[in-house]
Amino acid sequence: MNEDPIEPHVESSQLDFTAPALLAGNIQAEMQKVVFGQDGTITQCIAALFSGGHVLLEGKPGLGKTHMVLALASTFGGEFGRLQFTPDMMPSDITGFTLFDMKSQTFQTRRGPVFTNLLLADEINRAPAKTQAALLEVMQEQQVTIDGESLSVAPPFMCFATQNPIEQEGTYPLPEAQLDRFLMKVVIDYPTMEDEQQIVGGVTAAAGGKGLNPRSVSQICDSASIIEAQKITAQVSVAPEVVDYALRLTRFTRTAPGMSLGAGTRGAISLIQVAKAYAVISGRSHVIPDDVKSAAIPVFRHRVQVTPEVAISGEGVDDLLIKSLASVEAPRT
Repeated sequence: MNEDPIEPHVESSQLDFTAPALLAGNIQAEMQKVVFGQDGTITQCIAALFSGGHVLLEGKPGLGKTHMVLALASTFGGEFGRLQFTPDMMPSDITGFTLFDMKSQTFQTRRGPVFTNLLLADEINRAPAKTQAALLEVMQEQQVTIDGESLSVAPPFMCFATQNPIEQEGTYPLPEAQLDRFLMKVVIDYPTMEDEQQIVGGVTAAAGGKGLNPRSVSQICDSASIIEAQKITAQVSVAPEVVDYALRLTRFTRTAPGMSLGAGTRGAISLIQVAKAYAVISGRSHVIPDDVKSAAIPVFRHRVQVTPEVAISGEGVDDLLIKSLASVEAPRT
C-alpha cells in the first residue's frame, strides 16, 4: 500500500525566522499605503494568513473590509474571490456544479468562486444554514466535493467572512460548529479623525472616488513565499509552561463569571497557532506569554457567550475576556 511521504521535521534552531518576520513587515507596510488606522487589524490578518486559518470580519458598513482583503491578496499576487450571500443562494453557487455538454456528450465541471486564494464571504449569515455549510468542507479540508469528485483548492487558501448583526431582519445566526471553524474574529473599528482625513482625501483624489486602490499595492512575494512562512510558523517552539498558560486561559472561559459558553479544545489549539504567528512576526523562534495574551481576544471572542444578565448590563465579550486575562496568572519565565 502506498503511503504519503512524511516531511522531515526540522529543528527550530535550523530555520531562518528572520525571513517571515521581514515578509510580514513588508506586507504590513504595503497594506498601510491604502489602509489607514487599522494597524492592529492588519497584523491580525497577517497572523491568520501565516497560521493558515480563516477570519470572521466584523465592522460597520463602509469601513473597508473588502478593501483590506483585496490589499492583502495583492501583496502576494493571490487570486481574490467575493461571494455576496443572499437568502436564495444555493450551495452549488459556492462550490460549483457539473453540466452536461451536448457537443462532447460529457459532463463538464464548472468550478465555483470558492476556488481562489482569498475568498471574501460577504454577509455570510444572510444565507440559510444549508448554504453556509457548503463552506465547511473547504474551510476544514481545503477541498470541495462536486458530484462525488473531490477537488483541492490551491494553497494558500483563506476565507474571510463578514456578518450582519443577528438582530437585523433576514439573518440566520451562524451555528457554533461553523463559528468554531474560524481561527479568529477580527473587529474593524472607526478610524481616528487624522486617519479618516487621509482616507477621505486619498479616495477622492482620483476620478470617481477610485483613489487608494488596493490593487495598486506592490506585489512583494508570491504564494510559495506565504506557504513557506506557514511552514516556518508551524515549527515555532512552545514551552510546556506557555502551553499550560494557554490551556488555563481556555478553561477559565468555561467557568468565568458572566460567561454562559466557554471556548472548546479547538479554541486552545487556535490560541497556540496564532501565538506562534505573533512570535514569527516578531522574529522569534519561540512563543512568549505576551504572544498568547495578544492572540487571546481575537481567538476567543466568537467562541464564548455572555449570560443574558451581562448582555443587558451593556458589558461585552471583549470586556469579560480582558478581565479573564487579568485573572489568569502568566508564567514569569
